Amino acid sequence: MTKIYITFIILLFKTTFSFSQNCDCEANFEWVKKTFEENDAGFQYVIKNKGNQAYIDHNKRILYKVQNTKTLTECTQILYKWLTFFRLGHIDIRLNEETLQNNDTKLEEKFFDWETYSIKTENFKKYLDKNEISDYEGIWETKPYKIGIKKEEGKYIGFIIESGVETWTKGQVKLKFNIEEDKANSVFYMRDHSAVESENVEMIGKKYLQIGNSFLTRIYPEMNDDPKYERYIKQQNSSNPYLEQLNETTLYFKIPSMNLAYKNQIDSILHVNRLKILETENLIIDIRNNGGGSDATYEEVLPFIYTNPISKVGVEFLSTELNNQRMLNLINPEYGFDEKTRKILRIAYERLNKNIGNFVNIEDSIINYIKYDTIYSYPKNVGVIINNQNASSAEQFLLDIKQSKKVKLFGTTTFGALDMANMHFVLSPSNEFYLGYCLSKSLRLPDFSIDDIGIQPDYYIDKSISPYDWIEFVNEKLNER
Repeated sequence: MTKIYITFIILLFKTTFSFSQNCDCEANFEWVKKTFEENDAGFQYVIKNKGNQAYIDHNKRILYKVQNTKTLTECTQILYKWLTFFRLGHIDIRLNEETLQNNDTKLEEKFFDWETYSIKTENFKKYLDKNEISDYEGIWETKPYKIGIKKEEGKYIGFIIESGVETWTKGQVKLKFNIEEDKANSVFYMRDHSAVESENVEMIGKKYLQIGNSFLTRIYPEMNDDPKYERYIKQQNSSNPYLEQLNETTLYFKIPSMNLAYKNQIDSILHVNRLKILETENLIIDIRNNGGGSDATYEEVLPFIYTNPISKVGVEFLSTELNNQRMLNLINPEYGFDEKTRKILRIAYERLNKNIGNFVNIEDSIINYIKYDTIYSYPKNVGVIINNQNASSAEQFLLDIKQSKKVKLFGTTTFGALDMANMHFVLSPSNEFYLGYCLSKSLRLPDFSIDDIGIQPDYYIDKSISPYDWIEFVNEKLNER
C-alpha cells in the first residue's frame, strides 16, 4: 500500500484557561475517561506497563479533585492532569472556542479584575535611569506588547505598558518569575490569559530575555550588544525556514517546524541552493524547538544526506467505530486528496472496519525502506542541532537521518512524543471540550520506546555552553572531522 503521510499534532505545554463558567466537571471527566479508554492507541500499553492498581489509584485522586471543582478553568487543569498518566505528549484537552464565543460576556470583559501593577511609565523610566545595574528590570517588547519588568520583594513582575490586543490592558500583570540559587520559575500569560509555566528564564546578552519559549527585546534603557546575540534571536525567532552561508566550509539551515504548510518553502530553498549545498563540505540543520508536523515536510531533505537505505518502522491503528470514522471522513473530497489517495484511504477504512477492537497495520509491511540512486560527496558532514522541545515528526526526522553515515546529532535529549501518534480530536457531549488522543501505536514497541524518553544526541552540549554559542560549537566539531 502506498505510504500516506498524516500530520502529527503535539501539545508540549500545559495551558491553563482562565474562565469561570459553571462546569459539570464530573460528567466531562467520565466522558474523557471512557472515550480515552476505548479509543486511545496507547491506553492498554501504558496500563500493562504501569499496572492496573496504579491506574485505579490515579482515578481516585483525580475524581476527588473533579468532584470539588465547578469552573472550566479548574476542570481543564484536572482533566489534563488525568491525561498525563499516559504520556506527556500527543495528548490534549482544550476548550471549544465556539462555546466561549457564544458566551454573552465579551472576552476582554472576563479579565477586568485581573491582577494589576500600578506605576506611571515616566516614573518607571526615572527609576531605571537611577539603577546602574543591568538586569531583568526594564521596558521590553514582544509584539504586540510593551512590558515593564520590575523587581518587588525578590520577585520580578511584568506588567503591560502598551497592548495591541483587547484582552490585555495597561497595568495588567503579563508575567512573573523568580530566580533562587540559579533555579528559575516563571509564568507567562498568553493572549487568552492562559498560563504557560516554565523553569527557563535567561538573559541573552543585554538586550534579550527568554522566558520559556517567549523572547523579549529590551527597548529601555537602550543598550549596545554583541552581534552574536542578534544572530541567535534571528535564528530562534524565525517563523520561516531559511538557509545561509555560515562560513567558507559550512551552510546553516533553519527548520522551525515540520508543519506541512512549510513544505513548499523548504523544497524551494533546497531547489534554489542545490548546487551550493552539494559543493559545501558541512551542513548544519537547526531544528531546535521544532515540535513536529508531518513527515512529508522534510522528505526533500533526505537525498542530500543519504548514504544507505533508510528504514522506517510503521505503525498500527486501533480499530474502533469512533477512530474509523476519522478515516472515513478523510475520503471526503473536501479534504483535498486526489482520487488515487482517496482510493487508498477507502481500502484502509475497509481493512480497519473488518477488525473492530484490534490493532491493524494498514500498510503492506512492518518496515518501509527509503532508497535513492545517488550518494553525494557533499555535504560531507551534517550536524543536526536538537533540544528538549523537539517532538513528533521532528523526532521521526531524527530517526530517519541519523541512519546516514554523514549525520551526527548535537544538543540535548528531545521531548519524546512519537510512539503514540496520529492525533484525533472529538467534541464532548457538553460541547465544552475537545479531547485529543492517538489513533496509532508504533511497531517499534516495546523494543525501542521514545515517548517521555526522547532521542539522545551524539554530542551532548552541556550548560557551560550558552545556547547562542551552540552553532559555533557544532561548526568547530564538524570541521574537526
